[in-house]
Amino acid sequence: MKKIRSVEITKDVVVGKGGLVAICGPCVIEDRKSCLGIAEALAAIERDVGIPIIFKASFDKANRSSIDSFRGVGLKRGLSILAEVKKRFGLPVTSDVHLPEQAGLAAKVLDLLQIPAFLCRQTDLLVAAGRTGKPVNVKKGQFMSPGEMANVVAKIESTGNKKILLTERGTTFGYNNLVVDFTSLPQMRALGCPVVFDATHSVQRPGGRGGRSGGRGRYAPALARAAVAVGCDALFMETHPRPKSAPSDGDNMIPLKNLRNVLYDALDIHQLAGGR
Repeated sequence: MKKIRSVEITKDVVVGKGGLVAICGPCVIEDRKSCLGIAEALAAIERDVGIPIIFKASFDKANRSSIDSFRGVGLKRGLSILAEVKKRFGLPVTSDVHLPEQAGLAAKVLDLLQIPAFLCRQTDLLVAAGRTGKPVNVKKGQFMSPGEMANVVAKIESTGNKKILLTERGTTFGYNNLVVDFTSLPQMRALGCPVVFDATHSVQRPGGRGGRSGGRGRYAPALARAAVAVGCDALFMETHPRPKSAPSDGDNMIPLKNLRNVLYDALDIHQLAGGR
């Protein structure tokens, strides 16, 4: 087992140093007003709960189920909105990058680059993200074992960048269903990287509604508590003030009004476990 390398997102937010960090926000940037409203609420939750929050929202969802699905506001507009989130609320920001040519542009604004699960083996994308020098969070593909993530880590480390987070987000179990193997958390941590647990995508039902994915968001808080008890360095949870009206992944999101208590519970368990 390798020694865990802590990853500094900003000077005030470090993942893997014993504390618990949260990565939260809407699945996709719908518009400037709603994005800033959610960011403002998350900044207040951060102050109340005392847990560092990294704001997450995708400027583009390139892997939507249907050609007719809403994908977001695009790279240029999305990065502008995320830059405003940073300036106004002091939250670090992260978003998905889908193409190698997006990495350098996104790194000018993002504090953490996120590699979507479906793209976690794309060598050119991983190398481009690594070359930015920014921290990189790679979501383990639903089709991959924890051990296979060693190859993902090696691809990024080939650029000299060792600031890597690995995220568990469920494993394909038959059609339109995911299950969580919690042993993946210590297995990926043994690669020397801090680990993140994605509670909301782990309850997703991929393609479960034909033209879009379904989900069982009511179970996400339970899985978050379990992951903290097993041992993780950060929790990833998508949230929205009105999940039923969200254009992407609303079925598996945690309502914004409930997030504060979910984080309080997670922090209590983390402290009880001695911060492990």
